[in-house]
Amino acid sequence: MLKVMIVDDEPFIAQGLQVLINWKRENYEIAKIAENGQEAFDYLKENDIDLVITDIKMPVMNGVELLRKVKEEKISDAYFVILSGYNDFKFARDAMRYGCLDYLLKPIKKDELLGILRKVADMNQESVKIEKHHKETETAFFQKHLITLIIGKYDEDSLDYIKNNMKLSEGVRYVIIEVPDVDESEVAEGGVIQYRHDMDVAAERIMGADKKHLLFDVSLNHGSYDTGFIYCDYMAEEKNMDEMEYMIYLQKNLEESLGRDIRIIAGKKVPDIASLSKSYSSACILMSQEVFHESRPVVTYEKEMSVNPGKEMIFKNSIDELIRAIELNDEALIHKSVNNFYDDIGAAGVGNSVSLNINYLLFQLIHMAVELDDEIDQEEILHRISESSFDDGVRRGSSKHMYKFACEYAEYLQQLRKNMSHGILKDVEKEIKENYSENLSLKKLSEKYFINCSYLGSLFSKKYGVSFKDYLTDYRINEAAKMLINTDDRIVDISSAVGYKNSDYFIRKFIEIKGVTPSQYRRQKNAE
Repeated sequence: MLKVMIVDDEPFIAQGLQVLINWKRENYEIAKIAENGQEAFDYLKENDIDLVITDIKMPVMNGVELLRKVKEEKISDAYFVILSGYNDFKFARDAMRYGCLDYLLKPIKKDELLGILRKVADMNQESVKIEKHHKETETAFFQKHLITLIIGKYDEDSLDYIKNNMKLSEGVRYVIIEVPDVDESEVAEGGVIQYRHDMDVAAERIMGADKKHLLFDVSLNHGSYDTGFIYCDYMAEEKNMDEMEYMIYLQKNLEESLGRDIRIIAGKKVPDIASLSKSYSSACILMSQEVFHESRPVVTYEKEMSVNPGKEMIFKNSIDELIRAIELNDEALIHKSVNNFYDDIGAAGVGNSVSLNINYLLFQLIHMAVELDDEIDQEEILHRISESSFDDGVRRGSSKHMYKFACEYAEYLQQLRKNMSHGILKDVEKEIKENYSENLSLKKLSEKYFINCSYLGSLFSKKYGVSFKDYLTDYRINEAAKMLINTDDRIVDISSAVGYKNSDYFIRKFIEIKGVTPSQYRRQKNAE
């Protein structure tokens, strides 16, 4: 039950409130009746109270002074309701400025009191939800700092924060834990939440205290869903394993727990967490080139990049020929160059040479795009273009597979040259403003406007400074904020109106952007 304190120096007022309604039926109990503000203040120091109903004019300490002192000294989170007469409106107005929830005019009407009690009960239920999301919000704050390290744009404060809040050791890797071949429907809003929950449960069992090393929502690849994991050497040492044994252990246990295929892609080992971006970059490259190989459960940078002198070689002439064909966007020449490339590999008789040569090719292609636009996100290009270029029915690593990739990338480069940004982005911005409540996605918009998804994403980020996803989220939350101020609609209805079917997810996003819950935001703005 919710606890109430009544503060009034007139006994008949307090007694009248006690019998005015059935408090127990409303899930309330009157825990204390105080005669003045000072008595109430002293009680609040030692006891938990959910609601304070206080008169304004009292000896020793009046109701407004009580409210002000409680809020300034932060001794209680209780909601305050002020009792006032018609001549006390100035005091009631002052009370509202200090965060008073509401006020009741004397004589008090039963329906008005019940309305306030039910309002407080609803707000209390939301507070329980807030507490539930508090841990998620803290985790999101921590991961934002960690992501600054991943992309190499951190400051000393972020680095110190990570070091003070994360168990670390020498020898660090960025590891991608990927769920291959995820249907688009699975990464819808609700599906992502469920996936996070499932991964959390599996990680807690497998990694225990190291669960904090997991990161979600890092992937730039809209065709798959993956999770980041920060590996440190101490993890394998504590289990008396070497690195590869630990990666296999992690992959097998996650696969068993989640009941689906899991792929581990471990980036280059770096000395410490400050160099994490280098490991992250190499892991993204490895993930992108995975489409050229038979599916492997565990991939590591060192093994992939190792060179066996005398056996592995870079076929520079045939790769340079292929690069020139891609630059010219000549499909016939691309087809010929791909065949020549695989003829060279076949003649060498060394299957592992494919990996080394693919790495060389991919880095050269990234360089070509950067030469056209030096503000392009290199990893995003590789991630999106490579994934979107292949059909499941084509055997991985075949020349046909490479041909499709090369043609797709040639088209992408041509789009870069056309510099289509102005008209397209204007249309996309209009789509967001008019249809933000619908299931908008970068992929759907790229198809509607006949533009490559990767290129559209790069153009959008370059102009607005944020990703399409973050821009859409900010727009939705700002529209929700307007509705909170200008309507009396329920939170769940506003959530649905701005495009969120899951109200819990909406509340979490609102807290991340506005710093308060929707109800707190509404109260604050209405009190201004």
